[in-house]
Amino acid sequence: MVTAVRFLAAASAIAVAVALPTALPGHSGGQALAQTQAPSIPVVRPKIDTVSDTLEITGNAAAVNQVKLLARVVGFLDTIHFEDGAQVRKGDLLFTIQQDQYKAQLKQAQAQLQLQQAALLYAKTEVVRYTALLKRDAATQVDVDHWNFERASAEANISAAQAQVAIAQLNLSYTEVRAPFDGQMGKHLIDPGNVVGGNGQEAALAEITQLDPIYVEANISTQQALQIRANLDQRRLTLAELHQIPVEVQLSGESGFTHRGTIEYVAPAIDPATGTLLVRAVLANPNRTLLPGMFANLRLPMGKVVKSALLIPDRALQEDQGGRYLLVVNQNDVIEQRYVQLGELVGGLRVISSGISKDDRVVVGELWRATPGTKVVPQITSIGG
Repeated sequence: MVTAVRFLAAASAIAVAVALPTALPGHSGGQALAQTQAPSIPVVRPKIDTVSDTLEITGNAAAVNQVKLLARVVGFLDTIHFEDGAQVRKGDLLFTIQQDQYKAQLKQAQAQLQLQQAALLYAKTEVVRYTALLKRDAATQVDVDHWNFERASAEANISAAQAQVAIAQLNLSYTEVRAPFDGQMGKHLIDPGNVVGGNGQEAALAEITQLDPIYVEANISTQQALQIRANLDQRRLTLAELHQIPVEVQLSGESGFTHRGTIEYVAPAIDPATGTLLVRAVLANPNRTLLPGMFANLRLPMGKVVKSALLIPDRALQEDQGGRYLLVVNQNDVIEQRYVQLGELVGGLRVISSGISKDDRVVVGELWRATPGTKVVPQITSIGG
């Protein structure tokens, strides 16, 4: 019993000793303890900048040029000069069709041209001779007229022979199928030894696709088109102005809009079947990152410029059933929850249309420690972006 009484007395003395400093007049130990318990939270003030309102839509990449290579003359396919899938340059030889008969036809046409040239020379000589004889009454006017006719006939025959030579040269050139532009070859579709180009045959020898530059096509709704028109004060842009409008493209799995180009075409009318307007952008694609058929997000300006827009780091945004919100430190250094309206993403910064002011301090770090109603020690940091 005595031992228990002594233990209780000792415990009471320790409790009094611990509590005594906080009870002494003028001692600040309680305040220091309270301050150490308030977490330090990084905050930023919104960045004020001028931004353009943008529209994000989903579209597809498409080839600028895609051509099926056909045989334009009849003959056996002699040689294939490329490997399937190879990159080729404009003018590269891709296929050779048997040339022997077309070389012979060219020689025949050239021989006919030489024959008509000789006939013209002879006719001119005879015209001169019979004209002189006519002056001495040694020939008749009929003879002179005859050789004038022969001369004119030979000149016409030369024109016809020259045309036949041109046709023969053209047919011979068609035996070599060359790349019409820089691009990537598909697989060859006909093997050497097969007859191509005969009896109206239009079977493709291969397909070539241009991948640099590349199109990205998307459709905007009628409402979006009307909003863009309203932002432009109902003014229609010229083709030159359209080609200067920048666009940004994001592929699936990419974190940002890293591919940039310009508007290349806008359809002149709304498609009545879908109620949409086709928009096409063109982008440089030197590394063949975009391939025809790929889905892509297209971001283009809406024609509206917002001055003095408020931007905050996108990572600061949170979401619950009430919508998207930010945590803001008020004048008493207490955290508040603010639901906000969002604008477009500019780099890593998000435009906030409403919900905060330019003087607010927005929590951007230690979000797991920041709870509404908690008193904190705000640490102003750089917004970046």
